[in-house]
Amino acid sequence: MAHVSENGSEKKMAEGGNDAELLKEKANKYFKEKDYENAIKYYSEAVELNPSNAIYYSNRSLAYLRTECYGYALADATKALEIDKNYIKGYYRRATSNMALGKFKAALKDYETVVRVRPNDKDARMKYQECNKIVKQKAFERAIASDEIKKSVVDSLDIENMTIEDDYVGPKLEDGKVTLKFMKEMMEWFQDQKKLHRKCAYQILVQVKDVLSKLPSLVEITLKETEKITICGDTHGQYYDLLNIFKLNGLPSETNPYLFNGDFVDRGSFSVEVILTLFGFKLLYPNNFHVLRGNHETDNMNQMYGFEGEVKAKYTAQMFQLFSEVFQWLPLAQCINSKVLVMHGGLFSEDGVTLEDLRKIDRNRQPPDSGPMCDLLWSDPQPQTGRSISKRGVSCQFGPDVTERFLDQNKLDYIVRSHEVKAEGYEVTHSGKCITVFSAPNYCDQMGNKGAYIHLRGSDLKPEFHQFTAVPHPNVKPMAYANTLMQLGMM
Repeated sequence: MAHVSENGSEKKMAEGGNDAELLKEKANKYFKEKDYENAIKYYSEAVELNPSNAIYYSNRSLAYLRTECYGYALADATKALEIDKNYIKGYYRRATSNMALGKFKAALKDYETVVRVRPNDKDARMKYQECNKIVKQKAFERAIASDEIKKSVVDSLDIENMTIEDDYVGPKLEDGKVTLKFMKEMMEWFQDQKKLHRKCAYQILVQVKDVLSKLPSLVEITLKETEKITICGDTHGQYYDLLNIFKLNGLPSETNPYLFNGDFVDRGSFSVEVILTLFGFKLLYPNNFHVLRGNHETDNMNQMYGFEGEVKAKYTAQMFQLFSEVFQWLPLAQCINSKVLVMHGGLFSEDGVTLEDLRKIDRNRQPPDSGPMCDLLWSDPQPQTGRSISKRGVSCQFGPDVTERFLDQNKLDYIVRSHEVKAEGYEVTHSGKCITVFSAPNYCDQMGNKGAYIHLRGSDLKPEFHQFTAVPHPNVKPMAYANTLMQLGMM
C-alpha cells in the first residue's frame, strides 16, 4: 500500500511540476506584454504548486522590481538563493533590489559573488565596478560630511558675473525676476527641447531655495467658499504630460492654485524641464502654487533613477548639488482647511502621530530609514487592517483602521497621497478616507495607465477627479539618464 501511495504522490508531484511550468509560461507571456500584475499573479500560482523552484521566485522578483515593490523583490531573490545558491540570476536580482533601496554594500557583495563564479563575464565585472564606485563615493561623502559643516553651493556661485552669450536667444529672467512672460517663453523653449541658460537655472534655484526654506514642514492653507485648488500626483519627468495638465486645467495663477505632491523627477527623461517649470511657478505665485517632497526628491533615488545623470548631462555636477540642497527644503505635508491632509507617501508606522509632530520635523536632510519623515515619503495603504511590512522595503503599509484612528485623533476628514501608479490615475480606498492621485499617464512609456488630478473646493472639500491620457513626446526613452545598473537590472 505504501508503495502505491508513494507512486501516486510522485505522479502528483510531477503533474504539479508540469502545471507550475505552464503557469510560469503564462506569467512570462504577461511579463513580455508588460502586464506585471498578472505576471506576478501567475508566478505566485506556480510558486504555490512548486515552492522549491528558484526560477519562479527569481522571475517574480523581476516583476516586483518593475512594479517598484523592492522589498518583495528582495525577499524573492533571497528565497531563490536559499533554494539554489548557485543560481546566478538570483544574485543579480538581489543586487538590483538592494541598489534600488540604496543598500549599495549589500549589492556589492552579490556582484562580488557573480564575478568570483564567472571571472570572464564582462557584464558582471562592469556591474561590480560600477557598484564599487558608488560604495566608495558614498564613503567619501560621509567622510566629508563629518569633517565640517557642509557649505552651501550658493556660497561658491557668482551668478551676477555669469555671462549670457550673445548667441543665446532663449528666455531670460527680467531684472532677475520670474514673470509670467518668462514662464510662457521657458515652457515653449523646453517644448522645443532647448536648454535654459545655466545662469537662469541657477537664479531660479537660489531664489526657490530661499522661498522654500522659510516654509514650515507642514504647510497649512485655507480655501474660501468660492475657491478651488488642483492637486496633482507624481509627474516623474514627463514634461509633455505636465504641459497637457496646464492645457486642460489652465496655467497656474492666483485664481487657479495648484499643489504638486512630490516625485517631480527621475524615470522620465525631461525631469530638468519639469522641475524648473514647477520651481518657476513657485517663485511667480509663492502663495498659490505649492510643492511637496516625494521619495524621489532624495540623493539615493536621483543617483539610481536618472535625475542626477540628467542634470550632469544638461548642466553640471555642481548644479545637481544645488538641486539636492533645494529638495531638502521642500515641505513634507499640506493641510487644507484643517480637514484634508496631503502627503506624498502616507501614514505612520506607529499610532499617535499628530499634526504638531509634523510641524516639528527638521526636514533639511536626506530622509532617515524610519520615523514620521520616512513614512510621509514612503508608506502605502493596504486593504486589510493593521500594518504590514512594506512591499517597497521601506516604511510600512497601513490599513483602514490605522487611517481611521489618525483622522479621528487629528480631527481630519481624509488624506490625499500619491506614490503609486493607478490604472485610472486615482483610487479611493479606506471607505473614502484615503485617496491616491497619480499624474504621470502611461508611466515610463509602458504602464498604459491614465493620469488624474483632483479639484477641491472650499465650499464642500469633496474631491472631484479629472482623468487624462498620455500625449506624444520626443523620442528620448524613460531612464535614459539612469544609472547603468538600474537599466541593466530592469531588462
